[in-house]
Amino acid sequence: MSSPVGIGELNERSLHRTLKALYAAPGSLSEQLIDGYVVDVLTGARIIEIHTGGFSRLKRKLPRLLESRSVTLVHPIAKDRFIIKRTDPAGDIKRTDPAGDGATRRKSPKHGSVFSVFAGLTSIPKLLAHPNFTLEAVITVEEEIRVPNPRRNRGRGGWTAIDRRLVEVLETHRIESMGDLFAMLDACLPAAFTTADLASAMHAPRRLGQQAAFCLREAGLVEICGKTGNALQYRRCKR
Repeated sequence: MSSPVGIGELNERSLHRTLKALYAAPGSLSEQLIDGYVVDVLTGARIIEIHTGGFSRLKRKLPRLLESRSVTLVHPIAKDRFIIKRTDPAGDIKRTDPAGDGATRRKSPKHGSVFSVFAGLTSIPKLLAHPNFTLEAVITVEEEIRVPNPRRNRGRGGWTAIDRRLVEVLETHRIESMGDLFAMLDACLPAAFTTADLASAMHAPRRLGQQAAFCLREAGLVEICGKTGNALQYRRCKR
C-alpha cells in the first residue's frame, strides 16, 4: 500500500535525500507504508532505511519490519565534515563559493569511523543478530550548514545546524553481526581489556569505548572478568 506522496519527505534533509537516491535501484519504490511504518526504499522484498541520526527512534520500527521482510539500515558517518556558518539564514550557499553570501567554511576537528556506529547500536544492541537485518555504515565527507540562533545559549556558540550535505562517499562497510565489528578490533586487544583499551584500538574517545563494551556484552561476545582500579576488565566469551 502506497503512502501519500511526500509523507516522509516533509522534513527530509539533503543528506538523507541524496543517500536515498543512491540506494534506489531501478524499479524500486520510495516512501511506502509497510506494517504501519513509512519506509524509505522498497526494492522487491527488501526495505532500505536511511537514518542519519541516533537509532533510538528505530527500536519499535525495525523489529516490526523484520518480522516479514529483510531490512538494510544505511547510516552515514562523516570521516571529514566541513562546517559552513551562514550569517544570512535566507541566503543560498554555493559549495564552490561558501563565503559568497557572508558565510565561512572550516573543517571540523572531529573525525568519525566505522566504529562510530557503536553509539547508535546501544539503542538496538541485539538487533544485529537478526538474520533479516543488515547495517551499512557509509563513510562520507559532509558539509553541515549552520545559521545563527538567538535562543541557543552562548556557551554552545549561538548556532543551529539546519542541513547536512553529502560531498563524497569514501567507503561502505556492510555489517551483518556484532562479530563483524569486533573482528576489526580483536587483534588490537589484550586477553583482558578495559573500555580504555577499546577506545585506543578504535582511536576514539573513552565514551565510545564504553558504548562498544556495552554492545559487545549485549551480543554475548565479551564478559566482565575483573577490575583494574575502578575500571571493569573484559575478556572474550568462550564459545
